[in-house]
Amino acid sequence: MEPRVTDRPEKSRYEIVADDDGAETAGFAEYHLSEGEIAFIHTEIDSRFAGRGLGGLLARGALDDARDRGLRVLPYCPFIRGWIGKHPEYTDLVPEARRARFGL
Repeated sequence: MEPRVTDRPEKSRYEIVADDDGAETAGFAEYHLSEGEIAFIHTEIDSRFAGRGLGGLLARGALDDARDRGLRVLPYCPFIRGWIGKHPEYTDLVPEARRARFGL
């Protein structure tokens, strides 16, 4: 089974599931949603799933969903901020006036 990223709005987070039966969450990216903006505040991958590139897949999935929904991204989470820094095609999601604050 391919890893799958799902928005769980009742938990205010995106989750990535990576096991074969789809029952175990491998990691998550917590967010706060407000008036057309999504602020990512914390990302975590369970150590049992480390080294598989799941953090990057989670970031890409969450940011692609934010783009599809027309949300502006505020990357307070160091992992999401760093991932955007390595993938400049996602920088446009961060409001231009706030990019300097995030080092983007």
